[in-house]
Amino acid sequence: MTTPDRYSYGPYHDGPDPLAPPLDLRDALDQLGRDVMDGSSPRSALEELLRRGMREVRGLDELTRRVWERRTEISRRHRLDGTLQEVRELLDEALAAERRALFPDPSDDARFAETQLDALPSSTAAAVTELADYNWQSETGRENYQKIRDLLGRELLESRFQGMKQALQNTTPEDVEQVRQMMSDLNDLLAAHARGEDTEQRFAEFMAEHGAYFPENPRNTDELIDTLAARAAAAQRMMNSMSAQQRAELSELIGQAFGDPGVAQQIAALDANLRALRPGEDWESAQRFRGQDPLGLGEGVQAMQDMAELDALAEQLGQSYPGARLEDIDLDALARQLGDDTAVDAARLAELERELRRQGLFERAPDGSLRLTPKALRRLGATALRDILGQLRSRRGERDTRLAGAAGEPTGATRPWQFGDTEPWDVPRTVRNAVLRSASVGSRGVTLDVSDVEIMETEQRSRAAVALCVDTSWSMVQDGRWVPMKRTALALHQLISTRFRSDALSLITFGRHASTVDIGELTALEAVWEQGTNLHHALLLAVRHLRRHPDAVPVVLVVTDGEPTAHLEPDGEAYFNWPPRPRTLAVTMAQVDALAKMGASVTVFMLGTDPQLAAFVDLVARRSGGRVVAPDLDGLGAAVVSDYLHGRRG
Repeated sequence: MTTPDRYSYGPYHDGPDPLAPPLDLRDALDQLGRDVMDGSSPRSALEELLRRGMREVRGLDELTRRVWERRTEISRRHRLDGTLQEVRELLDEALAAERRALFPDPSDDARFAETQLDALPSSTAAAVTELADYNWQSETGRENYQKIRDLLGRELLESRFQGMKQALQNTTPEDVEQVRQMMSDLNDLLAAHARGEDTEQRFAEFMAEHGAYFPENPRNTDELIDTLAARAAAAQRMMNSMSAQQRAELSELIGQAFGDPGVAQQIAALDANLRALRPGEDWESAQRFRGQDPLGLGEGVQAMQDMAELDALAEQLGQSYPGARLEDIDLDALARQLGDDTAVDAARLAELERELRRQGLFERAPDGSLRLTPKALRRLGATALRDILGQLRSRRGERDTRLAGAAGEPTGATRPWQFGDTEPWDVPRTVRNAVLRSASVGSRGVTLDVSDVEIMETEQRSRAAVALCVDTSWSMVQDGRWVPMKRTALALHQLISTRFRSDALSLITFGRHASTVDIGELTALEAVWEQGTNLHHALLLAVRHLRRHPDAVPVVLVVTDGEPTAHLEPDGEAYFNWPPRPRTLAVTMAQVDALAKMGASVTVFMLGTDPQLAAFVDLVARRSGGRVVAPDLDGLGAAVVSDYLHGRRG
């Protein structure tokens, strides 16, 4: 019998998860577009998208929150006197066992020993030091005292060499001698490196002999120094974080590590070498620990390293330093501290940023600022138009249909093809003609002749000149109408530029003054605190646009939330007053009359409920033969597109 294959499953670590759903760039671009239309710069909009995240991908803000939550958890859960507490417990057990052993002994030596024990100082470190030469009578006391020395040695080495505590669980004198020799060789290597000597060969020999002590597997002396300096600096920060009494006791206890002062001396020399070689490490700061869970010396150093790593991650996730990019985030550190899922989220955010840039959705403006490319604007327009057409279909119960392009509209009639005709063939009639002709001449097969071809008759489609005048006064921003207005303009621009290309669209913004803008300028237009609704100036520009296209059907669409409060004087200056002056209303209505003489009806999309506004727009509609539409904000785009399609038919 053959043994069946066995499989194991686990997290995927080699790059992006191949089974993860693809990034939704359309959704990302839609979010970017909303922020840009709301007044953010493209760079700020991209940064905000990355901070906010997307569906099923946590953003930088959420990852940063979890980093700070983890850091707070470390400081609030733990305290740093674990080694001191463990030493005190071992010492108390040793002294109690020793007193029990001495009590039944009637000799003077026993009484003298009791006197020695009674005279021990209250300080744990001082008591351990004084007992260094004590002749223990209790086996438990002797073992506990040796445990104290071994514990101090393992904790001291763990604070400088990660994993050493476990490796030296059952310490022998030979183990201690090997550690002393390793540290002596290490200090010699670092001293030679500090003198500027070439240590490549020396490093290779050192790693060949002592590499088992360095699971990080450094590739050269500098990597070795980086690893050791980060650990030693964390140990120093831990000492800085203790109270003065704790610090003094621990410093004294360290001299008893393994019962060999030489170990502590080598550690002190190592720290001095590392400080000289890496002065940029944080050797001076301290942290506040407020918890109840005691940490040993090695565990405390690891906690300090974790907190430093979390601080670095918070800075990387904040992306607030010059030249910051998401590739700066240490994904391995993020996985260590918060789990693999957070590293996956950060990797997908970096992939999203790369894809948005690679897809050519941003470009540099002449002034060096970042802006949306025409490609991005087309995508935004397509999204806005799709949403609006969906509203129109749901309103009318229509199927998904495609609006025709620049060709004529079929009338339903056909006629024989003549030289020079470009209309589409009527294929069923053409084939029918060929079959009848072939049968009439007795042909065995069917052949197609030019005389068989019939074409569909079409009506010449009208061409429209469209002026979309949008109010950009501060009230549009204040009342949440800014983004719907821009999305409406995007949708109309997309519709005309892709499906009615012969139409001429002019986008006109009006606040205190009016101006003609392109779709990119309108999309990126920032809100400005400016009083004035100069519809008079906007209609002047609309008249100019219509005169450039005398053969087109004129369509004028006005989106506003307030009656006109400004007009243009003959010298080009804008005159503003609220409430509106009669002259402002008079010159505005004069332009409405001018449009009416050109055959243009003005449709006003009223976004407010002010009675004076309602009275004014009603007057505009009557004077121009147009109409007033009062849509809600969600229906603004559908109302404008629908009115355009109706108006362009003439």
